[in-house]
Amino acid sequence: MPTAVEMSAATHAYRQHTSLLAKSFDGLTADEWNIRPNEACNSMLWIIGHVIWARSMALQLMGAPWTKPWLSLFARGAAIVEPSQYPSSDEILAAWVDVSAALTAALEGTSDAVFSSPAPEKMPSFDGSIGGMVSFLAFHEAYHVGQAAYLRRFLGHSRVIG
Repeated sequence: MPTAVEMSAATHAYRQHTSLLAKSFDGLTADEWNIRPNEACNSMLWIIGHVIWARSMALQLMGAPWTKPWLSLFARGAAIVEPSQYPSSDEILAAWVDVSAALTAALEGTSDAVFSSPAPEKMPSFDGSIGGMVSFLAFHEAYHVGQAAYLRRFLGHSRVIG
């Protein structure tokens, strides 16, 4: 069962990630959103779309479903498609703002009973609970924060921190 401290740490991590990711894509041109450093790497659009997808998974677990018709394009293991098949950077930005607000509200409003309930089978969770899964997804997001910051520098923009 997750403790209040663990859920507080996850909430803080999500808050920090929201800020850092917004700094990572601030000022990118529409073309830069789709640049991939090489065929094995993802674009900023895919990274942010994937984080939106992961946040939608956390919201679903907390009983606050949030969706967009294109979310499956960014699911774990999804094949890379032509840029024209993805939503525009403007649509990604609007979804980012919306999902981030929904996540903040859900983290503040979800009961300890929900966080303590068992996570669905075969889903990564630090302790087998929904709270452990939500916390795992915050940890997962940190990986993508680093990718986005690195990609921003690759694209010739300023640092995210410092």
